[in-house]
Parts: sequence; structure tokens; C-alpha cells
Amino acid sequence: MKKLHVRRDDTVIIVSGDDKGTIGKVLQVSPKEGKIIVEGANIVKKHVRPRPPKENGGIVEAEAAFYACKAQLYCSKCKKGTRPAYKMDGDKKVRVCAKCGAEI
Repeated sequence: MKKLHVRRDDTVIIVSGDDKGTIGKVLQVSPKEGKIIVEGANIVKKHVRPRPPKENGGIVEAEAAFYACKAQLYCSKCKKGTRPAYKMDGDKKVRVCAKCGAEI
């Protein structure tokens, strides 16, 4: 299993592709595939059948997974994407911004 640099509920910025520059929250992480799902990014149209007869079917827009290497952690202090640096805070390992040193 691979370890990813992002976790669920992190704020990330997309660095390549059609959604370049989009900032969003990570909804789901799949370390086995190396992919993530980000809120409001990589929107695809999905055809859905009405499963229970009373439920509506049709074309639904949903977020699709994309590779985690296309996203960087977003530092709210310097307003940029950054690679995570690690710092020891007592006996805990904490992720910090590599550029400004703010805790992520």
C-alpha cells in the first residue's frame, strides 16, 4: 500500500489538468490506487437508473477520482500550494508548510 501526502478533510489546490487552480476539500482517499476525490473538482456526468421505482433517474453530475500527484496541500497563510514538511511537536509529528512554516 502506498502512502499519500494528502488525507481526508485536507484543503488542496489542483496543479495540473482542466481544473488547474481549483481549491477544495478532499472527500475521499484511495491509497491503493493513488487517487483522491476533491469537492468541486473533476466533475463528470453520470447516467443513473431509478433503482427503487419511486426514485428519479437521469443524468447526475458527480466528482470523479484523479491522481493525488496532481494536487498539493494548500497553505492558508501564504495562499499557495506547498509540499508538506514535518516537524516534531513534543512527541507528535506535525505537518507544516515548507515555505512559511505554518502548521497545516
